[in-house]
Amino acid sequence: MKKKFPKVSIIITNYNGGQVFWDCLKSVEKIDYPNFEVVIVDDGSKDGSCEKAKGSEWKGDFKFFKNKKNLGFAGANNRGLEESGGDYILLLNNDTKVDKNLLTKLVGRLEKDLSIGVAQAKIRLMDKPTHLDNAGAFLTRTGFLSHWGFGKKDGKEYMKEREIFSAKGACMFIRRRVTDKLGLFDADYVSYMEETDFCWRVWLAGWRIIFYPETFIYHKVGFTFSKQFNPVVVNYNSFKNRMLMLFKCLETKNLFTIFLPHIFFVAGLGFYYLFTLQFSKAKMICDSFIWNLRHFPKAVKKRKEIQKMRVKSDKELFKVILHKTNFAHMFANFRRVEKDMKKS
Repeated sequence: MKKKFPKVSIIITNYNGGQVFWDCLKSVEKIDYPNFEVVIVDDGSKDGSCEKAKGSEWKGDFKFFKNKKNLGFAGANNRGLEESGGDYILLLNNDTKVDKNLLTKLVGRLEKDLSIGVAQAKIRLMDKPTHLDNAGAFLTRTGFLSHWGFGKKDGKEYMKEREIFSAKGACMFIRRRVTDKLGLFDADYVSYMEETDFCWRVWLAGWRIIFYPETFIYHKVGFTFSKQFNPVVVNYNSFKNRMLMLFKCLETKNLFTIFLPHIFFVAGLGFYYLFTLQFSKAKMICDSFIWNLRHFPKAVKKRKEIQKMRVKSDKELFKVILHKTNFAHMFANFRRVEKDMKKS
């Protein structure tokens, strides 16, 4: 009897990826899994990178689509999902290189356990392969995320499979049944936090999300965003999207215990920027509040839809997805973000 190989759709969005995008495609071409398609969505590139790829003689099933304007990570991946036909979806950044057995390992794991809706492979730093970009994220009571394994040396702690709150969009493996029910990304996010919002909805709908270290990719961290946004714009999207996500996904009682304290914290940060004469950053915070106020009626509708599909309480989920707040790590991340914004 022949072994069945469910079809996988690899979705890669590209914006001015150049040689890095080219290297990604060459690594994808070497994947040993026998049944996959590659769906490339060019998100308004101007460097000719997608045309170069399209004109090449690739082995296998490659589809190319070009957006007339830049839709951001969320919109471009949604377009890729619409054009895909796989039983599984792999979202892959254009600044990655993959292990040839990536799909064989991921499909094999999810075929054995129908409770798993999403999996993330181990993500190593391309420029420092002994260290990790990310092994998954967890929620904290501050409303901010704790990024497990970020910048850490790979070791024993990251050799075991475990449940995580959110997989990273650079390498997110999704069961088609999940997207059939939930869709993919909220297009209003444009870029940043869209994968966390999606993963939260996956948990609420009853599936699990895992970190699966039996296979890996390499990621050239920061390349994608550096090509699209300056750091101030990235952080504007981060603040506005995080507020929306918390409002949409938390139970009502936790709007008071997590969402409102988060709002006060962000407002305080805005006043800090104002009093220290960092006006572009103060405006960034202010704009994130204004955006959410303008879109509040729409957010209320989204919240109602999400809460209707909920099959697990926050109390149940927090046992898995919530990490204790590490204020030392939070301050270190704040300083890193501040350093990035000074370069803009």
